[in-house]
Amino acid sequence: MATSGSINFELDVNDYIEEAFERCGLEVRTGYDLKTAKRSMNLLLADWANRGLNQWTIKQTSITVAADITEYPAGTVTMTVGSSSGFTIAETITGGTSGATASITNLPSGTSMAITIPTGTFTSGETLTGGTSAATTTLSAAVDLTNAQGTIDILSLVVKRGDNSYAAARLSRDGYITIPNKTETGRPSQFFLDRQVTPNLKIWPAPENSTDILIFDRLYRIDDVDDFTNTLGVPFRFYPALAAGLAYYIALKRAPNRIQVLKPLYEEEMERAMVEDRDRASFNVVPSLEYAKFN
Repeated sequence: MATSGSINFELDVNDYIEEAFERCGLEVRTGYDLKTAKRSMNLLLADWANRGLNQWTIKQTSITVAADITEYPAGTVTMTVGSSSGFTIAETITGGTSGATASITNLPSGTSMAITIPTGTFTSGETLTGGTSAATTTLSAAVDLTNAQGTIDILSLVVKRGDNSYAAARLSRDGYITIPNKTETGRPSQFFLDRQVTPNLKIWPAPENSTDILIFDRLYRIDDVDDFTNTLGVPFRFYPALAAGLAYYIALKRAPNRIQVLKPLYEEEMERAMVEDRDRASFNVVPSLEYAKFN
């Protein structure tokens, strides 16, 4: 008997909602049923971010440092301007109308600037002035922080200098705040992720050049559930866990008599998926002979 030869089975948001309602012994009858289910699905995906590492949500990001700048967005923040000509890396720019400020970390093109997380909110159309160069330009569009705000955590970070990459150690909040001289320069060797609404990546020592590159793997937020015809960026091995989790969330509101059945099923499906999603690497155990005695 021939097989289908197809591996493109995928559920959209409507499919997940119908499956979840059926597991609760219910039917989708009203627009509010769809609305409350979509809200539950977004909350479910938020919970997944708290459950640990999801391999498919890892993004590798590169940021070129700027000399003496110690704080960077945990993602990419770029502003589109009329012209970046005349501005210099590491200088502070100020919005003429808003008074917002940020430091330039790179000049990717003639009409864009990579910047640190702004203090204040820049206004589209306002004049930007460089604090060192005194160059001016016009901001073409509002600064979008979405890419940086989607970062949940940073898993590892290296500093690339030329052809070599050097691992950076992670600091705790206490470890970073107790560094006595945060302006000391050198090749960055440590980092601290300040997990605010817009996560802020702090490195030490302060970069001694504007050519080193920070390369880091970051755990990124799963896309929201918006349109009911959307599919979700979830690997097929997590389909059962997503359906079971949504059924459990809906049961909390609509079918409390099913909770005792649906919650254990969800946890079981989720555990299986996360075990399968684990990182695989060789692991060797070498016994210590320090205290061994030989006759």
